[in-house]
Amino acid sequence: MSRVLDVVGLTKDYPKFKLDEVTFSVEKGSIMGLIGRNGAGKTTTIKAILNLTHRSSGKICYFGMPLEGHENEIKQRIGYTAGAVDYYKKKKIRDILAITKGFYSAWDESAWQRFMRQFELDEDKSPSQLSEGMKVKLNLAMALSHGAEILILDEPTSGLDPISRDELLDIFRMLAREGTAILFSTHIISDLDKCADEITYIQRGRVAATGKKQAWLEQCRRKGYGDNLEEIMIHLEKEARYEAFAGERV
Repeated sequence: MSRVLDVVGLTKDYPKFKLDEVTFSVEKGSIMGLIGRNGAGKTTTIKAILNLTHRSSGKICYFGMPLEGHENEIKQRIGYTAGAVDYYKKKKIRDILAITKGFYSAWDESAWQRFMRQFELDEDKSPSQLSEGMKVKLNLAMALSHGAEILILDEPTSGLDPISRDELLDIFRMLAREGTAILFSTHIISDLDKCADEITYIQRGRVAATGKKQAWLEQCRRKGYGDNLEEIMIHLEKEARYEAFAGERV
């Protein structure tokens, strides 16, 4: 597999928080889950790799190209969504589409129509008339209809019912089989058990683990940390909290 995204030494300094030397990569056709408890740095990482927030240091490359100097070209080839559509709530989807597709030189109308049928979306409806799951599907359809080679998703399944979440995971697996790379952050660990190939685990702003999910799970099981991803993460978070408390007492 070829790498679609490389993040090396990503650092972002805030007064009371630091994203510290975050390094990971995402390969074509793979699904990577970005995990960590609330406040660990997942959303900051996503915003930084999209240049939605300025990083303090580090290198970010897509398709072998540095983000600096190639941002417009790169953003034609990636799709980003942070959950459901929350803009133009009362406008019809066809009117939102007329605005959106003008930003992408590679917009594929036939792909848009295919995803509209597959996701059972109606262009005559407005986002306010859609369920939360259908809003997320609308965002995905827009991202995929300009030929996005990597999807970067921030909590895409948050707030969805179990059936809607399962439908989206099926879509992610289908897209990965077709070669799309997917990076998504989530605190719903069971979703990653079902579909992720790789994980990057961020703990207090630093990467605690990154790589193939199954290999990491097996390593943690041998150490007695738990039998599944959720149990292992709880164990490691408790361990980190204890170490931090012990350090403060010294």
